Amino acid sequence: MILHLHLVRHGQTTFNRYNRLQGWCNAPLTEAGLADADKAAEKLKYVRFAAAYCSDTSRAQITAKRILDVNEEVGNARPVLVSDMHFREQCYGYFEGQDMSLAWTAAGGPHGAKDYNDIVAKYGLAATRDFLKEADPFHDAESDAEYWVRVHGAFSLIASNPDLKDGDDVLQISHGNTLLSLMHRFAPEGYDLSERPANGSVTCLDFDTTKPFEVALTVVSYNQ
Repeated sequence: MILHLHLVRHGQTTFNRYNRLQGWCNAPLTEAGLADADKAAEKLKYVRFAAAYCSDTSRAQITAKRILDVNEEVGNARPVLVSDMHFREQCYGYFEGQDMSLAWTAAGGPHGAKDYNDIVAKYGLAATRDFLKEADPFHDAESDAEYWVRVHGAFSLIASNPDLKDGDDVLQISHGNTLLSLMHRFAPEGYDLSERPANGSVTCLDFDTTKPFEVALTVVSYNQ
């Protein structure tokens, strides 16, 4: 069964605006963030969603609601929104809410990397998670292995929905680093991954529920 996933990055929050790490912690949407959600809603208003998923954070839930409100207004049936922790952003542990530049310097410094992009360039994306967990004095930040086990659980939840059928469109409200991580793992060459996906942007993936997760996702478009 092939599902067409429409992954939307939630609208801008105050932490996004202040350049602070925001994983399992939460911050309210800004006025610009509400506009981000409405912009995504306009792009997707004629898509007939058979299901809708988001993380159990208000920034994702509010974004999803505004998209589904517009979708319903044009005559589409409204799916039940499923909010689940498996769809959360990466957990940054001790570094939740901290300035991004300071946090990534703390993570990369012991390894000779000055910031997030430098860690990725020298060691790969997985190292950003592992180095941050190492730098976390409580080690509450997710390691790369812990992160992917949880994300796999999110896609398993979608695949196990008995009401979905081949070719259905599915709305999934996602998060910046999760979208970037999915692209690093599944995208072919040719995509510019130096920039994070914009708030309110749409990334489309085809999900083959019959395949192992490692090869189940195909990128259709990114950061639109």
